[in-house]
Amino acid sequence: MSNQLKHETSPYLLQHADNPVDWYPWGEEALQKARAEDKPIFLSIGYSACHWCHVMAHESFEDEVTAALMNEHFVNVKVDREERPDLDRIYMNAVQALTGRGGWPTSVFLTPEGEPFYGGTYFPPESRYGMPAFREVLLAVANAWHNRRAELVEGGQKLVAALEQQAQALGSALGSPELEQQTLEQAVGRLKASFDQTHGGWGDAPKFPQPMVLDFLLRSHHTTGDEETLSMVTQTLEAMARGGMYEQLGGGFHRYSVDARWLVPHFEKMLYDNAQLARVYLHAWQATGEPFFRTIAEETLDYVAREMTDPAGGFYATQDADSEGEEGKFFVWTPEEIRAVLGNGNGGNGESDQAEHFIQAYGVTARGNFEGKNILELVGSFEDREALAEARQKLFAAREQRIHPGRDDKVLVSWNGLMLAAFAEAARSLGRDDYREIAERNAEFVLHEMRTPEGRLYHTWKDGQAKVNGYLADYANLMEGLLELYQTTFDARWYAAAYEMAETMIAHFGAPVGFYDTSDEHETLVVRPRELQDNATPSGNGMAALVLQRLAGLALEARYLDLAREALAAMQAALGQYPLGFGQWLTALDYALAHPHEIAIVGDANAEESQALLDVCRDGYRPHQIVAYGEPGDGNDVPLLTDREPVNGQASAYVCVDFTCRPPVTDPEALAALLSS
Repeated sequence: MSNQLKHETSPYLLQHADNPVDWYPWGEEALQKARAEDKPIFLSIGYSACHWCHVMAHESFEDEVTAALMNEHFVNVKVDREERPDLDRIYMNAVQALTGRGGWPTSVFLTPEGEPFYGGTYFPPESRYGMPAFREVLLAVANAWHNRRAELVEGGQKLVAALEQQAQALGSALGSPELEQQTLEQAVGRLKASFDQTHGGWGDAPKFPQPMVLDFLLRSHHTTGDEETLSMVTQTLEAMARGGMYEQLGGGFHRYSVDARWLVPHFEKMLYDNAQLARVYLHAWQATGEPFFRTIAEETLDYVAREMTDPAGGFYATQDADSEGEEGKFFVWTPEEIRAVLGNGNGGNGESDQAEHFIQAYGVTARGNFEGKNILELVGSFEDREALAEARQKLFAAREQRIHPGRDDKVLVSWNGLMLAAFAEAARSLGRDDYREIAERNAEFVLHEMRTPEGRLYHTWKDGQAKVNGYLADYANLMEGLLELYQTTFDARWYAAAYEMAETMIAHFGAPVGFYDTSDEHETLVVRPRELQDNATPSGNGMAALVLQRLAGLALEARYLDLAREALAAMQAALGQYPLGFGQWLTALDYALAHPHEIAIVGDANAEESQALLDVCRDGYRPHQIVAYGEPGDGNDVPLLTDREPVNGQASAYVCVDFTCRPPVTDPEALAALLSS
């Protein structure tokens, strides 16, 4: 049955006309009813494009049990803030005074005379994030109204404090501690204490690249501005890219360094290393503007595109360390071999001979640094490297005539998800359409070739055959890649696929807290595995804790946040004490505590004003945001876009933070200011 809003003209109010809540519009009828029935008023203020308003409506106002409580104890009034900015400002100020924060949806309890005595913004259906459940609020306010009315009228803030204490008690009773900034600070402190100040990175020989830890530290610097944190990242990235860890002619990273200074690698190349490192270098370029980091990111991705990509679109797993039975033979050089390719004599008129310039810049000696030959390492300057681009191309072409290392050309979903994310993010950050095409082809391949008819993932594919039930990391990593691809193309099918992966993951991998590594359909083992610590690849649970938060911003699914934050709370002690083993988890915790921006942009795709708003979102390093874009009236496929419309016909950006929606903006500078706040 419809309520009293059925006669209104506001689209926002009409959206609630069929709620089981007996809503009234603001007016004398509602106030008179409150007086006659001696009930307080529950006032809900929002607007049609406020996505957290819709979340609360779905969770609470469409729920029969919650609606019955509201109807029994309150006169319920719904207001469109765009129709009534006066009411919006009065009661927003009241909420800010009571709680120290404001935003939409605005939820305020009033006397029949319209005097506010308690308020807030979004209330969840169950207690979480330090906020009490909405039903608990309703019962507590109704009880106080009947038993302590004078006290309420005189001092609303006492009631606010009581409810906050109640929320804290509920949180501790459930065993879900609050996520703490101190955990991140402790982790950074321990990473500083164990950092190799001489060579960069952590540990002695063998030394691993630690891309998840580096990415976490970049995010930490972005939040705190701590220059020492940034310096650890840039020193390590430069040292790795200069050393033999990095393949100086063809791009891409070897597995790890057998020494402490990144010179001698284990020559095997892994898809997952290159996926994660390409992304870290891309982020470092975004954060610092250093062109060297951008170059390394692009060369790494170019290597994967050239040598590790199946014609059908999948990414291969590994490239061997050996060729002709010798480790590293394909990659090493003598001075004579270099001179034979580059020649000895184009250095007239004071110019350096190309071969000798290269030999000097790349640390090549007659003695060699690896079994009598030379692993190339950049000991010269970045300018030397740029000047020797032609020489590197000649040497690369000559090396192509050698017998190549073997390659494992199976395709693994989890590793492909990591590389998909790297290509997709680089495509939009660098304006590389070729990267976008590679990413789209990869996503199409995985979703078409590596899923069952029911939509479940297989883990591995080779020679046209997919097999083995997908693991948690397959789902979580693929979700990450699909979310990056959606933000690059804004093709809603990639969002839809990520959403489907999330639902399958929750339904079939769920553990009491977090997830198991295998599904409930997997073969029975002596132990159902559940790896929490990161290894060379992210923990499936750690990645899930991040992607569920990011997907929640697009899908308007608070239950995704619940799952992520519950898992993070359970892991907090380990994250602070052992950061090298939990880099992916730390990234997820950083995101949870960073108040990420959820940005919906609507406008004509061909209009410059639309592109200008998108350019703001893509400018620089912005690790704490998720972006959706759509044409006017075309946002139903991605819930974050629902009911978003251009303002006065102009492309518009809607920004929400912490369950609070800001008014839309049309000016790029205004958007930039919102994203900086």
